[in-house]
Amino acid sequence: MTADTLQGTIDSMDDLLDAERTALLAGNIEEVSRLHLRKEELIDQLNALDAEDTARLAALNTKVERNQALLNTALDGIRSVSRRLAAIRRVRQSLDTYDSRGCKKAVDLGVNRSIEKRA
Repeated sequence: MTADTLQGTIDSMDDLLDAERTALLAGNIEEVSRLHLRKEELIDQLNALDAEDTARLAALNTKVERNQALLNTALDGIRSVSRRLAAIRRVRQSLDTYDSRGCKKAVDLGVNRSIEKRA
């Protein structure tokens, strides 16, 4: 890889990491997904570098770590929302109570989703 090509790839990766950060902060998961394909291509190109060229990539490492932390936080948020929605669905379908002996008992609510029309 020539020095110009190397610098162009590094610049492209730098721009992509900035765009990825912006998308993560905005919560734009579709954009993050779209950028992921290009990111893989650039990583493959950068992996083809000689060992002595890796020193030029040190600045990118900080951005990669920053974005990874943001991505992990976004995934934690998505998992939290998913767990909360599952809990809400469970509450709509049944009610957990305790009897006089302290044993847990589930009461099926049998949610009727039909609407009754009266004249």
